[in-house]
Amino acid sequence: MSVTAAKGFAAEGVAAGIKESGDADLALVVNRGPRLAAAGVFTANRVKAAPVLWSQQVVKGGQVSAVVLNSGGANACTGPEGFADTHATAEKAAEVLGHSAGEIAIASTGLIGVRLPMDKLLPGLEKAAAGLSAHGGEKAAIAIKTTDTVHKTAVVQGEGWTVGGMAKGAGMLAPGLATMLVVLTTDADIDTPGLDTALRAATRTTFDRVDSDGCMSTNDTVLLLASGASGVTPAADAFAEAVRSVCDDLARQLIGDAEGASKDIRIEVINAATEDDAVEVGRSIARNNLLKCALHGEDPNWGRVLSAIGTTSAAFDPDKLNVAINGVWVCRNGSVGDDRDLVNMRYREVRITADLAEGSETAVIWANDLTADYVHENSAYSS
Repeated sequence: MSVTAAKGFAAEGVAAGIKESGDADLALVVNRGPRLAAAGVFTANRVKAAPVLWSQQVVKGGQVSAVVLNSGGANACTGPEGFADTHATAEKAAEVLGHSAGEIAIASTGLIGVRLPMDKLLPGLEKAAAGLSAHGGEKAAIAIKTTDTVHKTAVVQGEGWTVGGMAKGAGMLAPGLATMLVVLTTDADIDTPGLDTALRAATRTTFDRVDSDGCMSTNDTVLLLASGASGVTPAADAFAEAVRSVCDDLARQLIGDAEGASKDIRIEVINAATEDDAVEVGRSIARNNLLKCALHGEDPNWGRVLSAIGTTSAAFDPDKLNVAINGVWVCRNGSVGDDRDLVNMRYREVRITADLAEGSETAVIWANDLTADYVHENSAYSS
């Protein structure tokens, strides 16, 4: 179970005909209360899709009673007409649910620059509303897939309360969240400020540190809804850790399903002067295409790690840098370290440790290798 693991939520996923394949493409998640508190985090891209602009305004109101999500079309860069389509979607959802349109968030994913087929989406909403169920979380998670090969869900149980979630994302994964639609739900009795604090802390160290291909989406949306149905108000730190744990689980699933990837790369930057330095270095390593190609070929090419570090503004002395790949310190003090032939690259996960020898701060960034399959998937057809 995912978004319906927490009490007070219902969901459904249907095939509305938005995708030419006929696969499920429209999801509906409804908060049945008694609380309708919500928080959201959205893409940092200055080019934002109409659903993002709409949902940002909805979340500012502090209450979200339902979320409509579609795959098969991003409704991004579609002008005033695209925003009108988003508004019409919210109005239709409000009509079939008996809610206010101003409390309905919208999220879309798919090809940019193409308007959604509203003649299919709006009737699909009626179908989804009719099928709402407290067990519909998995169907909703399936309906938001695009190039995802698997649907992604996660749940953490607290003492009398639950946090659950679903996510989609397989490409265009980079900070500013990643090409993700994520809905998190909880039956904990938490107000909007508490949700916002927990969500921002969680995304900062999970979704914001997924950097698969260096490309930032126009549609990233992460929503956290609270129904309060458990009647339990957990301690703030316990709740924050549960939200972080669900986000971390989903972020790892995004990396594991990245388009064409054969390696999941965990980049840990240690002994940095500041956390910002650690993150900057980690991102630079994650985006080095020469390194990503080398790792795909199971080549522990540590020189490319140093090269990536050298492009940053982080504090370091080149003669004090150390790099380990899968636990073998192949670079010591900016030069040759242990025998690179000792590095075992057979397994899917590759661990890179970059020691800046400047302080005590650390950060972890997750990335993938660069494969021919990734190039094919992003060149053979529009996505």
